Amino acid sequence: MTDLIPQFGSTIYTLASFVVALAVIVTVHEYGHYIIGRLSGIRAEVFSVGFGPRLVSRRDRRGTLWQIAALPLGGYVRFLGDANAASAGTGHRVDPALLRQTLTGAPLWARFATLLAGPVFNFILSILIFGGFALFQGLPTQQVEVGEISPAPPGIVNQLQPGDLITGIGGQKVESWADIGAAVDTLPIAPQQDWQVLRDGLEITVTGPDPMPARISGVAPRSAAADAGLMAGDVVIGIDDQPITRFTQMRDMVEAAQGNPLALQVWRPDSGVANYMLIPKEQDLPAADGGYEKRWLIGVTGGESFFAPAMRRAGPIEALWLGIGQTWQIIAGSITGLWAMITGQIGSCNLGGAISIAESTGQAASAGGASFLWWIAVLSAAIGFLNLLPIPVLDGGHLMFYAWEAVTGRPPSDRALNLLTAIGMAAVLSLMIFGLTNDLFCP
Repeated sequence: MTDLIPQFGSTIYTLASFVVALAVIVTVHEYGHYIIGRLSGIRAEVFSVGFGPRLVSRRDRRGTLWQIAALPLGGYVRFLGDANAASAGTGHRVDPALLRQTLTGAPLWARFATLLAGPVFNFILSILIFGGFALFQGLPTQQVEVGEISPAPPGIVNQLQPGDLITGIGGQKVESWADIGAAVDTLPIAPQQDWQVLRDGLEITVTGPDPMPARISGVAPRSAAADAGLMAGDVVIGIDDQPITRFTQMRDMVEAAQGNPLALQVWRPDSGVANYMLIPKEQDLPAADGGYEKRWLIGVTGGESFFAPAMRRAGPIEALWLGIGQTWQIIAGSITGLWAMITGQIGSCNLGGAISIAESTGQAASAGGASFLWWIAVLSAAIGFLNLLPIPVLDGGHLMFYAWEAVTGRPPSDRALNLLTAIGMAAVLSLMIFGLTNDLFCP
């Protein structure tokens, strides 16, 4: 019985993390609907975080009831005259003098802006988080300058010092950070390399670590590495009792295993060496030619050496553009991934459901606050994109109806709306069941 206690605690932590992330994302989404609706002259009767019985509530001076409900798995804004939380149809008769304040009675531009605002606010949240990381953590300097030194496993000599300007490695000239990555292909695989640096005005050669050791910088949620408990900062020093010096060696051995278990010897700065058993998972990844290829992965990123680049402050505009770029990458990746599944380029197991999202959220939270915040930004961008799909009951479906009204001059008939809404609801439920099935039965 006592063996179940840690597992139960982990499950509670995962659920709690998922609820917090979902609450943040949904609240921002619904606030987008609310604030743009209010500015467009549409009155909100209820703003709810969660569903079900009301726990806490307060009515503001505009008459909107703000509440927290018992089931924290979403939220909604109910506008004046709405039939339900999905703002579908008219729920009760409204005084003709107040018709302009309803979603159905507002001008087309106001309805379009109000519905579009939800996904747009999700994108804004992602942009602000990603941009905030660049703003507060900084960006590498243009000069190849050594910043913070990280602990290295015993036996690896690192004579590099903060403030050193790297001018070469192994006799190869270095003028940018990209030059270090390019030099890896020609350097011998060894724990140490000769680094040429400019220190106190003098160019000297010092002994330093390999520029691409098997040091983990990130662990993908719901991966083999995450399941095993590997963390950022861990260094893989051996696989199946074979010494590992460079990240590319680890990548090649994982691929060569073809899904068979691997015994990893891992050094962790605060606890020393430990052994982990991992089973690589086959995944579909974008290929260089624009298609997709299957590869065996354990779910780690790395290749960073035992020193960090010196950082510079990022300006607000630069950080904003970086946030926009990162958010667009997620949207573009969602588009290409969805199309690849539809066309059969990748397997349907790439579509996960609520269980996989919850597990990924829990693992991101376990990795620390920064990782959890980054994951919220990723989810927010993905949820914003999904809500724009032209499926009735989603925001994109409503926008599709508004587009029809803009072109034809009249909204779809009630019969067509009811039929399409039923089809959309069936499609969404089918996707949810499909994702849940993948969570339970896909490897």
